[in-house]
Amino acid sequence: MTAVRTGALLLCALFAAASVRAEVAQVDDAGRRIVLPRPAARVVSLAPSLTEIVHAAGGGAALVGANTLSDHPPAARALPRVGDAQRIDVERVLALRPDLVLVWRHGNTGRELAQLEAAGITLFQLEPRRLDEVPRAIERVGGLLGTDAAAREAARRLRDELDTLRRAHANATPVRVFYQVWPSPLMTLNGEHLVSDVIALCGGVNVFAGLAPLVPQVSVEAVVVADPRVIIASREAPGDSDGARREPAHPAFAAWARHPRMAAVRSGHLYSIAGDHISRQGPRVVLGAQALCGVLDEVRRERVGRR
Repeated sequence: MTAVRTGALLLCALFAAASVRAEVAQVDDAGRRIVLPRPAARVVSLAPSLTEIVHAAGGGAALVGANTLSDHPPAARALPRVGDAQRIDVERVLALRPDLVLVWRHGNTGRELAQLEAAGITLFQLEPRRLDEVPRAIERVGGLLGTDAAAREAARRLRDELDTLRRAHANATPVRVFYQVWPSPLMTLNGEHLVSDVIALCGGVNVFAGLAPLVPQVSVEAVVVADPRVIIASREAPGDSDGARREPAHPAFAAWARHPRMAAVRSGHLYSIAGDHISRQGPRVVLGAQALCGVLDEVRRERVGRR
């Protein structure tokens, strides 16, 4: 009888230990420790960058819903849509019965997020603002989905690719860059944005890094005074994977034709880069970094050639 009781107690202890091991926890970008009783098996993503991070982490099979703009990888296009950055379809999200909802911190609507939390949905907020935070985001998502090994490998590859670019441009001649988010009103990005970190990685200098808003509005006169060596804009064409294009005649750059004495205009250094690569805070940002580094390398070569 004692042996039976001992065996039962041992089994209970084993089950308890298994239960503890099944619990997963990570700290999100809001500083909250998110704990799940077991790895998430049903996940909803509220941003295309987060959808890409889930796939990179090896958790694509767990996705049951995604933001309207989630179009990569191709499998993401078949997911049920739950809204965009302006509006989340709360009822649709709840109907999908997710274990976890990945939120674009500062990009999704607060009121609707509060409704999801009030309904008992677990939210995990992410918003990488530095390149090194992207592989870390992949690892954290993998930890919540139970795909740690795949996530660590994807993060390692991404770090290696970024480190290669960083080493190649560690001593590069600085190039002054104006990153144009939108032509009218004229908007750019400050030094806290991920794109600014990409510029720095490539040996560039964001001429408006010191402005306070993340996406500040600037005047044409301010850009003329800053006199950047190169002007870069993103091309927002779904599925565009063409890297960087030198295209001074692009409509996005029309205003600069009236300022031919600017260094970038005088030398024709006006480029566009695929928006999905440079703007999304996900694993494909390394493609945007490779494209932007290529642009700045071209600018440097041409400056040397003109001496």
